[in-house]
Amino acid sequence: MKIYPIPAFGDNYLWLAVHEGHALAVDPGDAAPIAAMLERHALKLDAILVTHHHSDHIDGIGELAERYGARVFGPADERIALIDEHVTEGSRIELPQLGCSFRVLEVPGHTRSHIAWYGSDTLFCGDTLFAAGCGRLFEGSPEQMWHSLSRIASLPLHTQIYCAHEYTEGNLRFALAVEPDNQALIARIRRVAQLRAAGRPSVPFALADELATNPFLRVREPAIIRRASEHAGRALPGAVDVFAALREWKNSF
Repeated sequence: MKIYPIPAFGDNYLWLAVHEGHALAVDPGDAAPIAAMLERHALKLDAILVTHHHSDHIDGIGELAERYGARVFGPADERIALIDEHVTEGSRIELPQLGCSFRVLEVPGHTRSHIAWYGSDTLFCGDTLFAAGCGRLFEGSPEQMWHSLSRIASLPLHTQIYCAHEYTEGNLRFALAVEPDNQALIARIRRVAQLRAAGRPSVPFALADELATNPFLRVREPAIIRRASEHAGRALPGAVDVFAALREWKNSF
């Protein structure tokens, strides 16, 4: 299975996974660029996976499902129409035409019904985890988001993570403000700058890189606790407190 990024809306990535003439779309916020690729390469769209209800992730579902007969899988949320099969924590879908299967992780925080899709050493995580960052808390609590990120952090280190936005350079600038002496972070900033200068996406990325450079996954590091506490102007006694302070800081960074 080969996975292609399809740019949309300035900084979104819609994902198309392809195997032997069959395809899977993830979070198709716009039908047109996906349909164009399907037609160009004579691909059959078998399935659509949805992570959450925001319009830039779902607005292309209707057109694609009707045009190609794809089966749509997603969370049970009244704001997402046209779901053929609602999934919950631990649900598994088999896609034999694509030679893969996916397990569902419930990862609320960005939205209350957000899910992620994990399989074949690949994670489609929508807007929960970004390269060197995480999603805003529109509907969930810091406790929920920290728990969701911790679940992702427990996956195998080689897991390739496919998020839905090209936010990496901005996230890395914030990460450097939080942890300026992190040499792995400094090296990653250089690598990402080279990718973006060449017009290449910074996504996907390995979980191992996130654990080494993403401040939202590193809230137990003494240097990050110290910087977050200084910025918040108060002691931060636990991981959730540090995470919440970092998220608040990033909101206005």
